[in-house]
Amino acid sequence: MSPPIKRLLYWSPRILSILFAAFISLFALDVFAEGSGFWETVLALLIHLIPTFIIVAILTLSWKREWIGGILFLALGILYIVFSWGKFPWTTYVAKAGPLVLTGLLFLVGWRLRAE
Repeated sequence: MSPPIKRLLYWSPRILSILFAAFISLFALDVFAEGSGFWETVLALLIHLIPTFIIVAILTLSWKREWIGGILFLALGILYIVFSWGKFPWTTYVAKAGPLVLTGLLFLVGWRLRAE
């Protein structure tokens, strides 16, 4: 396999997971519209950022061990679909679970090709 393809397979899941973490962090910004006090707003912000912390933790684990990222990102995407099935339109599943599944697959492909 050519070096540019290997480099693309190395960096694309990492960049995609960083972009996804930034995307889901945007949903935490609604705590500022509640008009609560300072400490209540800080607590609400930390609670809303738990999914972002999970994504960053998984990315940290999978930076050198791609198979971990492949399994965990795929599991997160599938779990999101299972637990929220029927609650949202299909575009929501594509926007939230799609990047997780794609990231997991890219990590697994990168790991598999690097092992060969």
